[in-house]
Amino acid sequence: MLADVRKIAALAWPVLIGQLAIIAFGVIDTAMVGRFSATDLAALGLGASIYISVYIGLTGILTALQPIAGQLYGAARYEEIGEEVRQALWLAAALAVIGFLILYFPQPLLQLARAPEALRARTVSYLQIVAFGLPASLAFRVYSSLTNAVGQPRLVMILQIGALLLKLPLNTVLIFGAFGLPALGGPGAALASCLINWTLAVVGMLVMTKLDVFRPFAIFRHFCWPVWRRQAAQLKLGVPMGLSYLIEVTSYTFMALFIARFGTTTLAGHQIAGNIGAVLYMTPLSIGIATSTLVAQALGAHRYEAARTLARHGIAMAVAIACCYGMIVLALRPLIIAGYTPNAHVAQAAMPLVLIVVFYHVCDALQITSAFVLRAYRVAVVPTVIYAVALWGVGLGGGYALGFDVGGWVPESFTGARGFWLANSASLLIAGSRARLVSAQNQRAVGARRHCAAGG
Repeated sequence: MLADVRKIAALAWPVLIGQLAIIAFGVIDTAMVGRFSATDLAALGLGASIYISVYIGLTGILTALQPIAGQLYGAARYEEIGEEVRQALWLAAALAVIGFLILYFPQPLLQLARAPEALRARTVSYLQIVAFGLPASLAFRVYSSLTNAVGQPRLVMILQIGALLLKLPLNTVLIFGAFGLPALGGPGAALASCLINWTLAVVGMLVMTKLDVFRPFAIFRHFCWPVWRRQAAQLKLGVPMGLSYLIEVTSYTFMALFIARFGTTTLAGHQIAGNIGAVLYMTPLSIGIATSTLVAQALGAHRYEAARTLARHGIAMAVAIACCYGMIVLALRPLIIAGYTPNAHVAQAAMPLVLIVVFYHVCDALQITSAFVLRAYRVAVVPTVIYAVALWGVGLGGGYALGFDVGGWVPESFTGARGFWLANSASLLIAGSRARLVSAQNQRAVGARRHCAAGG
C-alpha cells in the first residue's frame, strides 16, 4: 500500500498546489470584494455560482481527454495522443460558443434568485466579463488534461502559481482602483480573472509546441479538421462526465439561487462556507486525478490487478486525509471565518454552515475519488445517473424541503441555508457510497473478463 500511496502522492502534490493556486483566486476575490461592499460580495457569490456551473460542465466534457490519452500513453501509442489533442481543441472551440451565450445573457437564471435589482445588475456585469475569458479557460483545460494524462502535472502547477502571483496586484488595481482606473468592485475581479485566463491559454499552447515531453505526440505538426469518429468517442465519454460535473455543481448553484431568497447576509455567509468547502475539495480532487492517471496508464499497459489496487488505495487515502482536514476546521472555525469578513452578522450566518462543511467534505472525498476511478475505466454513464438521483433529488429537493420548511414540520435549526447544506451532505454520502460500489464491481468484472480471455 505504501508504494501506491507514494506513487499517487508524487502526482497528486503538484496537482494540489496548482489547484490551490486556482482556488485561491476565489479566496482572494471573496476576501477583497467582501471589503469593497456586501452587495458586491453577494453578487460575486451568485455570479461565481453560475459561472462555475457553466465552466465545470463544459470542461468536464474536455476532461475525457485525460483517460483517453492516459491509456494511449500506457500503450505507447504516442501519435494517436496528438490527434486526440487536436480534436479536443476543436471541441473546446465549439463548447466556448455555447458557454459564452449562456454567460453573456444570464437573465433567465437570475430570475430564479429573485434578487434585488442592485444585486442583479452587479451579477450581470460580473458574468458578462467572465464570458470573454471562457474560451481561454477551455483551451487551458485541454492542456492540463494532457499533462495530467502523461504524468507531468508540474507543467500545469508552474503556470497556475504564476497566475496566482498576477491575481493579487490585478485585483487590487481593478477592484479598488489605481493608476487612474476606476474602482470596479466585483466586476473588477472578473476582469482580472479574464486577463489571466488568456495568459494561461497562450502560454499553455506555446509549451505544447516547445517542450521535448510533448514532441512524440506531434500535436501541431500539421493541421487537421474535426474527425467525427474521434469527436464522437470523446463526446461519448465526455458528455456523461460533463453532466456529472454539471449535476454536482448545479446542485450548489441552485443552493445559492434559493439561499439568495433569505437575504444578502445569509447569501454572503453561504459564500464563505462554500469557499472553504472548495478549498478543502482540492485535496481529494488532486488525489482523484492522480489515481485516475495511474489507473488509466496501468489499464493501457494491461496491468489490471495493479489498476485495481491503485484505485482502492487512492480512495482510502483521500477519505483519511479528509477526516484530518475536518478536525482542523472544527478547531479553527472562528479564526477561519474571521479571515473572510469583518462583518459580525455575516460571520454569524457562516458559523453553522462551516460546521456542516466538515461532514460534507468527507462525503465529497469519497464520491470524487470513486468517480475518477470509474472514469479511468471509461465508465461515465452510471456515475451520472447516480449523481442525478442523489444530488438533484436528495440534495436539492431535500434541501428545498428543509430550507423552506415545505411541510411545516422541520425544526428551526434545519431550516434556511442550513437545511440546504445538510441535504447536500447527505446526497454526497449516497453518491459516494454508490459510486464506490459500482467501481468495485467494475474492477472485478474487468479482471474476470481478462482472466477468461487469457485462459481461452
